[in-house]
Amino acid sequence: MPTPSQPGQPGRSPVALLDCGLLAVASLVSYAIVTHLLYRIYFLSRADDLIGGLWAVLATVFTCRATYEQSMTAAMSRLAATSVSFVLCLIYLIFLPFEAWALAVLIGASAVAVTLLGRPDDVITAAITTAVVMVAAAVSPQHAWQQPFLRFADTIIGVAVGLAAAWIGLRVTGPRATQSH
Repeated sequence: MPTPSQPGQPGRSPVALLDCGLLAVASLVSYAIVTHLLYRIYFLSRADDLIGGLWAVLATVFTCRATYEQSMTAAMSRLAATSVSFVLCLIYLIFLPFEAWALAVLIGASAVAVTLLGRPDDVITAAITTAVVMVAAAVSPQHAWQQPFLRFADTIIGVAVGLAAAWIGLRVTGPRATQSH
């Protein structure tokens, strides 16, 4: 959702400023949903709430792009990578606690999995997601197996808010072309 700048006005076009403001508001909405609303439904710990808020914000930022089509592509990428991480981490955490060696193995496994699924561009996102899920499991070891579910829910919220922000941006500013780099 950062938009290309107008020639002669790097980063100062009214559309770019609007997009930046919309991204900021969308990030706040994601954070608030996870940390102030969801905790009323399902509370594990304050640390889990904060990690969830952070993860939802990151999903929102990752999803917001210059065009709605780019935002949809980013959303699908984020959900695909998160799904792979969800499955691998859940299988591990059901049976075993966090270990540093497992973090490394699962990051490698998630990279291999998304590559074999034909989504090599999702390797970084899958690896980051796996790292977050596993470290969150280390922070809350008594609820470790629940972390994949929680981070998947945070991702869905962040992606949904990001897509809503992209849709609102499209409605407010109208369709636009992007510059290729």
